[in-house]
Amino acid sequence: MTTIISGTNRKDSRTLLVAQYYFKKFLEYSDEVGFLSLESLDGLGRNTTMLAIEEALLMPADKFVLIMPEYNGSFPGVLKLLFDQSDIEKCWWHKKAMLVGLADGRGGNLRGIDHMTGILHYLKMNIFYNKLPLSRIREEINKEGVFLKTATIQAIDEQIAGFVKY
Repeated sequence: MTTIISGTNRKDSRTLLVAQYYFKKFLEYSDEVGFLSLESLDGLGRNTTMLAIEEALLMPADKFVLIMPEYNGSFPGVLKLLFDQSDIEKCWWHKKAMLVGLADGRGGNLRGIDHMTGILHYLKMNIFYNKLPLSRIREEINKEGVFLKTATIQAIDEQIAGFVKY
């Protein structure tokens, strides 16, 4: 199973739109795809919600797609809380991950991608080489979740096709 993670708790975010787009694209390859939005995650403890997320979306997955917006030169704290509050051995060790960064600016959250790569290596994960930074995200995807530029759609399609084979 592949789990797509929308890595922010901000309401009505472009991150959620991008994650939903990736989810739909992965469904073209397999019906074993899960979706996790951190929009309402209470990450302040190992509560019943966190245990249910682990059981349904983290432990059964062998691959993860992390869609991460840029927050202060990195990624949102709620995404780090997901790792901090989960059973890292059962949820993350020796699994595969693909990283997608988003930003309104021109960097596409490259620093956040780098930070996350270090964390995932610590968690003994295998990181897919094609890390996609999506810059000027408001110009790339509209409020309905439709990507506007052919080159971006092609880059996403190539990233997903490669990760499916990975």
